[in-house]
Amino acid sequence: MTTYHADLAWLPPGRLGRDVEITVEDGQIAAVTEGAGRSAAAEHLAGLVLPGLANAHSHAFHRALRGRTQRDTGGQGSFWTWREQMYGVAGRLDPDSYLSLARAAYAEMVLAGVTRVGEFHYLHHGPGGSRYDDPNAMAHALVQAAREAGLRITLLDTCYLAGGIGAPPDGVQQRFSDGDADSWAGRAADLHSAYAGEPDVVVGAAVHSVRALPADQLGPVAGWAADREAPLHVHVSEQRRENDECLQAYGVTPTRLLHDRGVLGPRTTAVHATHLTDEDVDLLGRTGTAVCMCPTTERDLADGVGPAGRVREAGSPVTLGSDSHAVIDLLEEARAVELDERLATQQRGHWSAAALVDAATRAGHLSLGGPPAGVLDTGAAADLVAVRLDSVRTAGGRDTDALERVVFAATAADITDVVASGRRVVAHGEHLLLGDVGRLLADAVAAVL
Repeated sequence: MTTYHADLAWLPPGRLGRDVEITVEDGQIAAVTEGAGRSAAAEHLAGLVLPGLANAHSHAFHRALRGRTQRDTGGQGSFWTWREQMYGVAGRLDPDSYLSLARAAYAEMVLAGVTRVGEFHYLHHGPGGSRYDDPNAMAHALVQAAREAGLRITLLDTCYLAGGIGAPPDGVQQRFSDGDADSWAGRAADLHSAYAGEPDVVVGAAVHSVRALPADQLGPVAGWAADREAPLHVHVSEQRRENDECLQAYGVTPTRLLHDRGVLGPRTTAVHATHLTDEDVDLLGRTGTAVCMCPTTERDLADGVGPAGRVREAGSPVTLGSDSHAVIDLLEEARAVELDERLATQQRGHWSAAALVDAATRAGHLSLGGPPAGVLDTGAAADLVAVRLDSVRTAGGRDTDALERVVFAATAADITDVVASGRRVVAHGEHLLLGDVGRLLADAVAAVL
């Protein structure tokens, strides 16, 4: 049993607690006591303590692209030109290099306060689509990477069967495809069984997109997830071209197609959802489908600004992800939701700091499955994240505006200490398990360029 003391902590249902003692036992929060005073045995967490953050949408290997896609095209192009560079990295990875790259990327997430990652995993097979001796070798590398970095993982095994609507997978896309949904389901079932009962791993499912999965293959993937009560994620309407091609092929929007094929629902998360019709917003909200916004990627790829406020008002929980890892900073993702809406509407105040923290914590963890997490409450995972209130970005102000200073000014660099599942993995800004994460990243990226 370990006890931590926080001068300030963000407690449910959304309020600041002062002089808070948090007792941890067996990876869970056993007790939360306000006004307790700081005992000699308690480990002090300075600043504002938040629940662990959830990165609800990650492609770990995209971390190798940071900076390169700005240089190689002169900063010009679109999602589609960026995608070709992404395929170049995907074509060079094997289980060993993927382990190194993912471990370093996940370690960067831990330094940024992330305690669970949702890995949208579609890089399944070897070059040309050849199977590894263990068909889930790449997935196992991701699980090992998460464990060594010190965070929990929801592995969203992705069904990816087409190179576009009506087109077979081409080039590196052959590494993504299992041939059909039934073959995908068999491999994914083996993966699910391999980690059944493991407290730090959830195996869920993903539909890559309506571009990469024929309409008649959507139902089997949704059924696989429903049978296991597993999370199901899907890229939706990230690009207008995706909408146009779906309308041409099926006569409906991607959201309507997913709804009609049984993909939407309270265990489903629609990622991006950038270009939605009013009917799309209504369908997502009425079905309780969560929406994962990834603002730093969406702006980096010139995707557009998604209707975060509208989907929330319609009934969709909103979560956050770093997606392509243009940066890994969930505080930046959170404030970008509000700031992007200000630019789009020329009005302020769509999202409170409390609502943005909820998206980065409780809602994100809920969308990824697993035991309760994302709140500083008894029975939840013992995930504690301490954020400085005295850095050059956050210094000045009163306790009453601490959350606003953190959400609208702090960065990942202001996170000093992280406890994940009851284990302290970051202390004073240093990763206790892996040491120099910058060196790990440099070496792992160099190996695949």
